[in-house]
Amino acid sequence: MVQSALVPDRITFSAAISACEKGFEWERALQLLWSMVEGQLELTTISCNAAISACEKFAEWQKALRLFSVMMQSNVDLAAAATTFNATISACEKAGKWQKALQLFRIMVQSALVPDRITFSAAISACEKGFEWERALQLLWSMVEGQLELTTISCNAAISACEKFAEWQKALRLFSVMMQSNVDLAAAATTFNATISACEK
Repeated sequence: MVQSALVPDRITFSAAISACEKGFEWERALQLLWSMVEGQLELTTISCNAAISACEKFAEWQKALRLFSVMMQSNVDLAAAATTFNATISACEKAGKWQKALQLFRIMVQSALVPDRITFSAAISACEKGFEWERALQLLWSMVEGQLELTTISCNAAISACEKFAEWQKALRLFSVMMQSNVDLAAAATTFNATISACEK
């Protein structure tokens, strides 16, 4: 397209970045996004989300945070940015950066955006990896209080966090709550193992 002297617009770039994200080509996705910035094209939520998701898949948390910062300084519609927060939090979680993940979680709440199951699951997993079992539990109980449907991922992460510190009573309580929810029991083998391990310790 460029070679034919046609000028790519926001839609073209967004489609190309999304294609790179789906093809696990995070470096190409970033190159295209920075080309948008250099060409003074207005960023879109779709292009930013795709680029951040591409980074998230490879735990490129620093690049994801940089993109997030650029997006926050642009005119991107924050009301539609929940996916952006989720992908950035997940990128930090995969890299074991629980402080950054929780910082983004707080910014999301302060921006009047409502965290969903994906947001909570990523934040809880980040706390579990950071050995922050109390924070993991606080987040899980916030899900319950907010009447959000629990996920196997969030329950497993919270129970594993308790298991690491031999908090067997709390692990059992979580297990009981999980059994009373609509969590997919067919995928709950890890949950049983973590709860049993917590009791054994």
